[in-house]
Amino acid sequence: MRIRPAAPADIPEIQAIYAHHVLSGTGTFEEVPPSVEEMAGRFATLTGAGAIWLVAEDATGVLGYAYGARYHTRSAYRFTVEDSVYIRDDRRAGGVGRALLAEIITAATAAGYRQMLAVIGDSANAGSIALHRRAGFAEAGRLIGVGYKFGRWRDVVLMQRPLGEGATTQP
Repeated sequence: MRIRPAAPADIPEIQAIYAHHVLSGTGTFEEVPPSVEEMAGRFATLTGAGAIWLVAEDATGVLGYAYGARYHTRSAYRFTVEDSVYIRDDRRAGGVGRALLAEIITAATAAGYRQMLAVIGDSANAGSIALHRRAGFAEAGRLIGVGYKFGRWRDVVLMQRPLGEGATTQP
């Protein structure tokens, strides 16, 4: 497995991975998968704004992707990044997510971010919660019943991890 920066040519495989999660999981609260064109637009917008976007690949293609994008556009949030990690269904629980998240943490720290947030769809999403916990995230809160998907109300779990010196020193 190799991890590298994502490129526009990866978008069809990224879109297929994400579409699977939209249609079968609660890690995202989207209910209709975006098209390849929409995903390309998101990629261009996020990377154009400085987001870190990585893919893991092997001989079979893209195994998963992760990105770290600025948490909010207001200037006071400029040192906080939110991560997203999605893994191809046949490669889940095989270390791909752990490797991608570790690389996003390293890259975000090097870019000067001080906090990383994970906004995890569905409090029953044990895999994502455990992935983040193993990477040093702690639960920072829960939003109860804020999403409705697959006929049930879903919570959102907020997790947070300091990067570098975190909030202990001035930027």
